[in-house]
Amino acid sequence: MSYQRTPSYTSRRTQNWSRNQNTTRFVSNVKLGPVAHTVLIALMITVLGLIYLTQAVKATGYDNQAKQIDDKIAELETRKSDLEVENARLTALENVRTSNVAQAMTSPESVEYAR
Repeated sequence: MSYQRTPSYTSRRTQNWSRNQNTTRFVSNVKLGPVAHTVLIALMITVLGLIYLTQAVKATGYDNQAKQIDDKIAELETRKSDLEVENARLTALENVRTSNVAQAMTSPESVEYAR
């Protein structure tokens, strides 16, 4: 792709150009038709769609990881509550065995079973 100077070059003085302004114009040798423009636009839209899709998939992956962590937390909370109940049950039995009332109990002299 090369650029060429337009054949109608005019001097800076005749067009009242001031400083730091371009005084030459460039014309591209490559000419694109309507089909090429349509194909280029379709490609750009496709690339933008793929970029959007990759970002959406990343977000879905993070949602899946967060759900797995939430499920694990719920399972651990259930296990914790079960262990608390078990601890209370075992502690209660130990308290009964070591209580003053249990210490004062005696073994029966004779045991008879009902028929």
